[in-house]
Amino acid sequence: MRMELRVCKHCYTGEHGNEQKTAITKDMVACAEQIREYKDLINLDAVYITKVEEGDAGNAAAIDVTVAGIENDTVTLRDTQLVIEDNDESVLVYPEPADIIEVLTRNLDQISEGTRQDVSVEISAESAELIS
Repeated sequence: MRMELRVCKHCYTGEHGNEQKTAITKDMVACAEQIREYKDLINLDAVYITKVEEGDAGNAAAIDVTVAGIENDTVTLRDTQLVIEDNDESVLVYPEPADIIEVLTRNLDQISEGTRQDVSVEISAESAELIS
């Protein structure tokens, strides 16, 4: 199984000026980095983290799937998504931040069951609100 988290680089660095989105994006990346560190405990072959620049057409590092949405009657590519590909090449795509945070934190919970090390990630109040 492989996992790829794609996030907007500008949201991650705070350049868009939306503090809530920046906090959530940083939480996603922190969770994915921790999962990458312990990926073997939950049978993941690889975890990719891609920071997408505005205007990039998907910019997949490993799993070539792009999600679009409709905003103000215009089709736009989603710059934030979590893509999981299993060994049978079936693909799950999570484009909503609440779903992404939930999947990532559940993976961390699963990892914590297989190790004595503290693998928890302290998420922001913004992310905690999304999954509560």
